[in-house]
Amino acid sequence: MAFGVMNDIVMIGPQGSGKGTQSERLAEKLGVPHISLGTLFRAEVKAGSDVGKAIEAYLVRGDIVPSAVASEVITRRLAAKDAENGVILDGFPRTLEQADMLDNILMPLGRRLARVVYLNVSDEEALLRLEGRRVCTNGACERNYHVKYHPPAKPDVCDRCGSALAQRKDDNPEAIKHRLALYHTETMPLIALYQGLGVLREIDGQRTIDEVHSDILKAVSSVG
Repeated sequence: MAFGVMNDIVMIGPQGSGKGTQSERLAEKLGVPHISLGTLFRAEVKAGSDVGKAIEAYLVRGDIVPSAVASEVITRRLAAKDAENGVILDGFPRTLEQADMLDNILMPLGRRLARVVYLNVSDEEALLRLEGRRVCTNGACERNYHVKYHPPAKPDVCDRCGSALAQRKDDNPEAIKHRLALYHTETMPLIALYQGLGVLREIDGQRTIDEVHSDILKAVSSVG
């Protein structure tokens, strides 16, 4: 499987589709960073930066953080040395405006978006998954689990780092439904855009983690 400096991959799908889990597995397989916009945002909030304070209110409501803020955070991360051979982007772009921004971020770096993986799951499945999601509270880890579909070996303890697991503040029914509504209006137009560019690969996300991972590897195998 070829994966070089000209190749960056985006994972798209509704909240609860498994983007985080699958992005992490793919990044480990390919030896490149998994860059989660949500993780970057939460790091800013935890640091108490001015940007973080502005971001926090959006995250709690389940709203999309303004594109200018997202672009600033992503630009800094993509410029880091460990990202120079490509990345798996999770959570960005989420809008057509952000898709343009990503092109403008990658172009000066001499890079291009080589593949977009679309994890397709129903709203009902997404809601079920999000209500049962638990996340490692260690900001350097943040591994995702599910109380039914992907439980840790020891209840409420992260398999990887041993930190406590917790439910995210924005994984409440009201915020989830609001985020799904935003996904349909703001993010779904990206599907047609990337289909037209010939870089989109659609994956049925309503199967086991291993089955989905296997199909993702096939979808990106021609990248290079």
